[in-house]
Amino acid sequence: MTRIPIVMVLSAVVATLPAHAQETVAPELRGRPADRPDEWEVSLRGALILTPSWTGSDDMSLSLVPDIRVTYGDEIFASIPEGLGWNAIKGDGWKIGPLAKIRFGRDEDDGGSPFLIAGGSDDLQGMGDIDPSAELGGFVEKSFGPRSEWTARVEVLKGFGGHDGAVGYGSLDYRTRLGNTIVSFGPRINIVSGDFMDTYYGIDAQQSADTGLAPYRAEGGILSYGVGANAVQPLNRRSAITVFAVAEDLGSEARRSPLVEERGQRLQFALGVGYGYRFGL
Repeated sequence: MTRIPIVMVLSAVVATLPAHAQETVAPELRGRPADRPDEWEVSLRGALILTPSWTGSDDMSLSLVPDIRVTYGDEIFASIPEGLGWNAIKGDGWKIGPLAKIRFGRDEDDGGSPFLIAGGSDDLQGMGDIDPSAELGGFVEKSFGPRSEWTARVEVLKGFGGHDGAVGYGSLDYRTRLGNTIVSFGPRINIVSGDFMDTYYGIDAQQSADTGLAPYRAEGGILSYGVGANAVQPLNRRSAITVFAVAEDLGSEARRSPLVEERGQRLQFALGVGYGYRFGL
């Protein structure tokens, strides 16, 4: 699930919405019966999400995002937002392994969400489309605390295709229960290389002529930082409803872009509600 950057939105959104919405799907259906630890499972999930039309936009988009998540025990996972990954090393709260994701790019006509149902933005007219990208790399995750209520995660990925830059994502979540409801919240940060930043926020001579915006060369640095929260209400052993929200601020390189200064805003917000159902194969 951003995965707003705003960052925290349904995992199913992670790679489909702007970075801010990309990380985000709450892991509401990751548990499994203790007597069936090594089996294939499928989770059907979907979320109605309100996010900025593109990362830095002051226009909003409403998207209905479907997601199918496939797992094998606690080893292999695959979904649109979370990507394809392998917990190659695990134990004592650690999970480490390779990770591959898809970033769907950006469309100058409406912002680019393939699941858009309302809203959008025409502020990108003249900027051109950004093609989808494959992102390859790895992750490190550590759960700690008396009941493993804290989880820290870092992802580092290299892009190929629409952007050739490097992307880093970090989060720290605290998880607790309020009755039967599982609540988690914490900070997030997205750090990107100059190639990524300039692809999305730079303005070359042709783009300047087509948009009237001043030329701008964006360097690498913090893309966004903020906080995210979600609440998961189990309905039974196999289904749950999730409510989530994210608030982020763009880093200096992104917010100084004339694209954001003249056509967007630095503060980004997202919220949504999702439903998931899990079954074994």
